[in-house]
Amino acid sequence: MGMGEGLFERFPEQVAIADAELGYSIEELCLRDPNQQLNQTQYTQPALFVVSALTYLARLADTGEQPDAVAGHSLGEYTALFAAGVFDFATGIKLVKQRAHLMSQASGGAMAAVIGLSVGQIRAALENAGVTSIDVANYNSLAQTVISGPEADIVASQAVFEGAGAKMFVRLPVSAAFHSRYMAEAEKEFARFLEGFEFAEPKVPVYSNVTAAPHQRSEDRKSTRLNSSH
Repeated sequence: MGMGEGLFERFPEQVAIADAELGYSIEELCLRDPNQQLNQTQYTQPALFVVSALTYLARLADTGEQPDAVAGHSLGEYTALFAAGVFDFATGIKLVKQRAHLMSQASGGAMAAVIGLSVGQIRAALENAGVTSIDVANYNSLAQTVISGPEADIVASQAVFEGAGAKMFVRLPVSAAFHSRYMAEAEKEFARFLEGFEFAEPKVPVYSNVTAAPHQRSEDRKSTRLNSSH
């Protein structure tokens, strides 16, 4: 709460577009969160997109410096695509709103960061314990990996990883098993939604958080779809 302070009054046109599409005040949500909704993914995602997009616009206005390349993790890649001119702000709001809505339909899942084990050690620990319901979700670093799966299995896996030598096991404050097989239905629905949009050629390279390679125009729809779940 409080993110975006000082930005909303600088960009009234974009704020009005966001409010009209979302049906609520994005400024009120971010700065005051009177209904305690900011930690719910259907609200979190639009808030993150708006604040990061306005932050980009503010830096552009203040410095006049264009980026040489852009990248973003998960939802952040939508801001990267916006910054690269693949779609405009209004389209970004529509995409993120639908993504957030579909992902909010998933429940009963959880995520956790496992610190101090390699991905190979994590997979071996799961296999040795006979756990098949947990996916490796995010490769944060060589020694920090995020896992995703049913909540009960994530909770139970803490003992498995600590027994394998993990230094820390940290539950993430999320509402579902994001970046996993459990987002497959949301991904399919979002892919159908994307058929109604056209994407422009990126003005600067956009490095994918899935492949680590620059997007191509022909791949933008597929890449945006994949980022709904992976």
